Amino acid sequence: MDKGHDLAAAVSAFGAAAKKKLANRAVTGAPEDQLRSPLDALVKDLAELSRLPRGAVELVGESTLAHLSTRPDFAVTVRHALIGFIEVKAPGKGADPRKFTDEHDKKQWTKLKTLPNLVYTDGNAFSLWQNGELQGSVIRLDGDVESSGSALAGPPTLLALFSNFLSWEPIQPRSAKQLAQISARLCRLLREEVAEELERNNPGLTSLASEWRNLLFPDASNEQFADGYAQAVTFGLLVARVRDIDLSKGLDEAASQLRKSSTLIGTALRLLIDNPDIKDALQTSLGTLSRVLNVVDWPTIAKGDAGAWLYFYEDFLEVYDNDLRKKTGSYYTPPEVVNAMVRLTDEALRDPKLFNRRDGLDAPTVRAGRNASIAQVLIHSAPRAISC
Repeated sequence: MDKGHDLAAAVSAFGAAAKKKLANRAVTGAPEDQLRSPLDALVKDLAELSRLPRGAVELVGESTLAHLSTRPDFAVTVRHALIGFIEVKAPGKGADPRKFTDEHDKKQWTKLKTLPNLVYTDGNAFSLWQNGELQGSVIRLDGDVESSGSALAGPPTLLALFSNFLSWEPIQPRSAKQLAQISARLCRLLREEVAEELERNNPGLTSLASEWRNLLFPDASNEQFADGYAQAVTFGLLVARVRDIDLSKGLDEAASQLRKSSTLIGTALRLLIDNPDIKDALQTSLGTLSRVLNVVDWPTIAKGDAGAWLYFYEDFLEVYDNDLRKKTGSYYTPPEVVNAMVRLTDEALRDPKLFNRRDGLDAPTVRAGRNASIAQVLIHSAPRAISC
């Protein structure tokens, strides 16, 4: 049986299953919910046609959370490694998110276009987006998913689209600036996911935000907490990769390994993720961050330049939140100025006539000011963590 005939059979089976689901008046829920099971079968059939063994591909997403803007309907894994996401829309809505008019759909696309590998479909059309860019063109099936049944047909380009989607691998950043841009986009998605979960009163994040306020920032808003949380986790994972810690073994394991060499950062990372409610709620952004950052090779990025990290945060904020960069005055400071500031501060702390701290900046009683966030602590700890 040739591939063309196999593709025809797969799309025909999808059409028959979708028509049966959509026509069943006893089934409740949105029309896009009825596409989930037929779509799961279609993707697995196309995976086999793409020479992946049966069982290698899994679609994770058993129940819909359509009211959320930052969580696609399916996370897709190949051999247990996250490779991308699928967002399902109601038949007739189309698969080009740039043309959506519904405010929820437009808001969702603004967030989801951050993802490195994403398929949109309404059952009649399919499109592949990588980092917000359309790959190829929107592909439309021949017929209507609601009425054609087994007569539904698809072009060979549908198989090409899914072969591309299922073969995705994260690209290794080659410079600190490129790493800053990649991590900033995903950090922004994490921030949005945290903010959305706080609105839903997620118990894990609500409790953590309360502790954050009690211990650090009494007046911090949910928005400020979401920002601090997202940056702290992102930079914790970045430092883990600088330490060559494998993120594919899970964030708990990464945090435990990081604590062996960077106690503060490892402990902070563990505290921020060590809750099932948090892990489940933030699986899209945390899973993507781990997958993308796990290919980071710091020696390749630094190229022997000990000051490579010094440029990082300004580049990061320019993509993550340029208004925040301006508000906090986060601009690159020449190494000579930084070194002089650090040296003078250390000398002042050691001076018996001033502060009389024998260990200077390393003294246990020396700490960041009350306006410094955990994210800033991690960020400014990073150069030491890298150089140690």
